[in-house]
Amino acid sequence: MKIKVLVVGCGNMGSSHAKAYHKLEDFEIVGLVSRTPESRERLSKELGGYPTFSDYDNALENTKPDAVSINTYPDTHANYIRKALEANAHVFVEKPLALTVEDAQALVEMAQKKDKKMVVGYILRVHPAWAKFVEVAKSLGKPLVMRMNLNQQSSGAHWHTHKQLMNSMSPIVDCGVHYVDVMCLMTGSVPLSVSAIGARLSDEIDEKMYNYGQLQVRFKDGSVGWYEAGWGPMMSETAFFVKDVIGPKGCVSIIDEAKGDSDDVDSHSKTGALKLHHSMTDDQGRFTKKDELIDTSDEPDHDGLCLLEQHYFLKAIQNDLDLKDHLRDAVNSLRIVLAADASFRTGKTIML
Repeated sequence: MKIKVLVVGCGNMGSSHAKAYHKLEDFEIVGLVSRTPESRERLSKELGGYPTFSDYDNALENTKPDAVSINTYPDTHANYIRKALEANAHVFVEKPLALTVEDAQALVEMAQKKDKKMVVGYILRVHPAWAKFVEVAKSLGKPLVMRMNLNQQSSGAHWHTHKQLMNSMSPIVDCGVHYVDVMCLMTGSVPLSVSAIGARLSDEIDEKMYNYGQLQVRFKDGSVGWYEAGWGPMMSETAFFVKDVIGPKGCVSIIDEAKGDSDDVDSHSKTGALKLHHSMTDDQGRFTKKDELIDTSDEPDHDGLCLLEQHYFLKAIQNDLDLKDHLRDAVNSLRIVLAADASFRTGKTIML
């Protein structure tokens, strides 16, 4: 029997996930929901004509889905998840799970109580090249130094989207969950504290919000990591893509000489190759091994990665996967980036 799925949000992520459900025989799209008629009608036409809705509650009532895919602005996530679970549907939701740790934990407990699967869109977890990046980083010894950023020089529609996102969260919170999650996977250690700095670089955003930030995390095993994110037309495209890990045995970096513009979504998950450097030297102090290039150029594109995420969601439902670790990690990474936001606002290091 096919799993009836209601897709909520028809923007960049919602469109990619809808295309995945359209391709997978075990899913049947029963509706597309969005606030703007243009986005849902465009997507419906592209996929052959699915029913469209402007109202989420109405769509839930009319389609009675087995699963709901939530790809809307973050400030709607908790409410939409709650309603989906109340309707006895499984949930796929784009990150973050909620705007507070308390809401996120309550939603996890609700999903478990109702025996429904809930998968959070941590796209880097299904990315083959990023999985290799994590694997190689784990081979570098301890402690690790992890350096990552995601700066986007946005204008026009992209800047509009960023401003909408900043109505509820800063850049270091929005995408920070991805990269803090990766740091936790690399170290396998407990985060001890987080601190952050930031700046408001535009009068087009709320005076209490900031569109540039950097967080620093300390781990129990001695590892440290920083993550930097900035959005807006003023952002520099110099070194907008840094994904670099250093350990006693050497370092590994994601490299791609053919990077696109920083506002290109694909640019931030694309790899091209991993460059592995070995730190071992001989008795003359010379390196004993040459740097290695690990080719990752055949990686999936953005739609391909979303397809992999929906394969995982399908497997979770059909094979009754235990998602306790997945959801624990989703709440944990949210806890860290929200603590970073608190650090920026208070000027103090937050102990975790």
